[in-house]
Amino acid sequence: MSELSEMEQARKLKARASYVGAAINVSQTALKIGFGVLWQSSALIADGVHSLSDLLSDFLVIVAVRLGSREADHEHPYGHRRFETIATVILGLSLLVIGGGIAWSVMKRMEQPEHLATPDVMSLGVVVVSILVNEWLYHYTKRIAKVTRSKLLLANAWHQRSDAISSVVVLFGIGAVLLGYPLADAIAAIVVALMVVKIGANLIMQGIKELVDTALPPRKLSEIRAVILAIEGVEGIHLLRSRQMGEDALIDAHIIVDPRITVSEGHSISDAVRDELISRFDDIMDVLVHVDAENDEGLFEKSPLCRRDVKLLLDDYLADIKPLIEDFKIHYLDGQIEIEVIFPFALSQQAEQLAWLKNQCKRMTTDVEKIDNVLIFFKI
Repeated sequence: MSELSEMEQARKLKARASYVGAAINVSQTALKIGFGVLWQSSALIADGVHSLSDLLSDFLVIVAVRLGSREADHEHPYGHRRFETIATVILGLSLLVIGGGIAWSVMKRMEQPEHLATPDVMSLGVVVVSILVNEWLYHYTKRIAKVTRSKLLLANAWHQRSDAISSVVVLFGIGAVLLGYPLADAIAAIVVALMVVKIGANLIMQGIKELVDTALPPRKLSEIRAVILAIEGVEGIHLLRSRQMGEDALIDAHIIVDPRITVSEGHSISDAVRDELISRFDDIMDVLVHVDAENDEGLFEKSPLCRRDVKLLLDDYLADIKPLIEDFKIHYLDGQIEIEVIFPFALSQQAEQLAWLKNQCKRMTTDVEKIDNVLIFFKI
C-alpha cells in the first residue's frame, strides 16, 4: 500500500512540475514571438519557438506520466514506463525539425542582408526576464526530477536550461545589432536553432538506447556485482545483464552456489540477492536470479541424462535390489553427472549384497559415458 502511495505521490509531483512549466512556457511563447514580430528580432522569434518546443515537451511529459504510471497488467507485465521513453524520442524528433526549420529560414533571409530588420531595444527586457524565469524553472523541475527519479522530467529540465542559455545568446545578438552589427541577430538565431537540434539529437539517442535495452553504465554494474558477491551463499556470478525501463532498471543475474545445497536453500539465496539489490538501489525495479551450481555455459553440448533416464539405468543395473532404492539425486557438474543413491541402513550390514552393489555402480560409470560417479548412501 505504501509503495502505491509513493508511486501516486511521484506521479502528482511530475504532473505538477509539467503544469507549472507549461503555464510559464505558454506566456513565454506568446511574449517572445509577439514582441519578436513587433520589434523585428529574428533571434527573439527563434527563442519564442524554442519556448514553444518547451511547451510541447511539457504536454508530452504530462501525457507520458499519465500513461507510464499505470500499473502492470497482463499485456504489460513490466508496467508502462516505456511510454516516457517513447515520449522522449518524440520530443527529440520535434526539436530536430523545429531547430532545423529555424536555421534554414534564417539562413535564407541572410542571403539578402539588406532586408534584415533591426530589433528594438525594448526586446532586451523580454530576453532578460526570460533568462531569469527559465533558470528558476530549470532548478524547480530538476529538483522534482531527482525526487521522482524521472529521466523524462530531467530531460525536460535541461530543455528549460537550454532555453535560458539560448536567451543569453539572443541577448548578445540583439545587443550586437544595436551596437552596429546587423548580422548578429540572425547569427544568434542560428546558434539557438543549432542548440535546439543538439538537444533533440541527444534525447533521441537516449531514448533509442533505452528502447533497444542498452545495459546500465559499467560503474553501476560493478556496484551491483559487488553487492551480489557480498551476500552469504553466493560463490560467484557468471552472467549479469541489465536494461532500463523509464526511470527504473531490470536485472538478470546468474549466481553460482555450492552444488551440494538443497534447491530450497538455493532459492532462499536467490531471494536474498533480489531483496538486497532492490533495497540498496532505488532505480532497480525487479531482479531475476538464476541459480547455478557452477559456470555451466557450454558444458552440456548435448542434452544430459534426465531423471527418467537415470531411473531406467538404476532399474537395469540394480535390478536385484531395485525395491530397496529409497531415493536418488542427480548432480550435473563439469559436463557430466553424479548420482547419489539412497538405501536403507540395513543393507550396509549385508557384505555380499554390498559388494555386488559397489561392483554394479562401478560398471555403470564405465558403461555410461555421461556418468562420472555413483555414490551410495544409507539412511538410518
